[in-house]
Amino acid sequence: MQRRTLILALGGVAVAWPLAARGQQPAERVYRVGYLTVPFREQTLHLIKAIEDGLRSLGYRVGENVVIEYRFANGEMERLPALAADLVRLGVDVIVTPANPITAAAMKATTTIPIVMTNSADPIRAGLIAELARPGGNVTGLALDTGGELNGKRLELLKETVPNLSRVGILWNPDTTTNRTRVMSASETARALGLTPVMVEARGLDALEQAFGTMVKEQMQAFVVFADAVLFNYRQQIGVMAVRNGLPAISNLREFAEAGLLLTYGVDLRDLHRRAAVFVDKIFKGANPADLPVEQPTKFELVINLKTANALRLTVPPTLLSLADEVIE
Repeated sequence: MQRRTLILALGGVAVAWPLAARGQQPAERVYRVGYLTVPFREQTLHLIKAIEDGLRSLGYRVGENVVIEYRFANGEMERLPALAADLVRLGVDVIVTPANPITAAAMKATTTIPIVMTNSADPIRAGLIAELARPGGNVTGLALDTGGELNGKRLELLKETVPNLSRVGILWNPDTTTNRTRVMSASETARALGLTPVMVEARGLDALEQAFGTMVKEQMQAFVVFADAVLFNYRQQIGVMAVRNGLPAISNLREFAEAGLLLTYGVDLRDLHRRAAVFVDKIFKGANPADLPVEQPTKFELVINLKTANALRLTVPPTLLSLADEVIE
């Protein structure tokens, strides 16, 4: 009887050991990503999907071992500092920022939490990084474009599409500091192409009606949009106003062509957001953002909205259509 009791007791210990060992296994690390942006959530759903898909492709389970804390300023730039501070209080492992003013707000909120830019315009001149190869500080990520030469390309495309183009508007938000340099560059390029540029400011939705009124009054034949976080948020309204006022337009982001602008030439934001996930992954694995080179885009796409061309009674040259990466019909 005593032998039977001993065997049962030993058996109980044997069963208990693996249970105890399992209980002592460390729980899987759950990473927290902060995503800070200016537009409304519904304006960025495709970008949210892109970064989440990027993380999934690297083996992360969104909502399980990586949680994304989204913060939307809903078109109000002045909300960025408070939203950035909120993400810092949460103790996120990394903050993802889609545009320069957003990155700047995150930098003011923290000097220790890594920040990954998805699409920064001229990040060196903007003071966000020291250099592309070794950004320094806590910021790294992706640049939006490769410099002023793209402004010239967009103006050339607009000139090729609009017959006898001579007067062109430049729609921009002066609250985005890097826009000033870009606008000056575009103005010089326009003059070199024999075009007369007129700068038209718009800081938000309320200013757009006045901006279009100015372009019509100044007899602009077409215009260029310098997309920033605010104007991106109101791209649908800009697309509608452009067609209503009979103005062909070009911008750097395909989302503007999808919203009704005639042309866009530039990078694919979805692709940049997917690539940003690679930076996030490297930081999770211990990389120092100061040592992660900022990457520049290598692929640019031309999108033509034929529906808008028809509404404006424009014939897009066949040579241009043959070069398009996408034609919206």
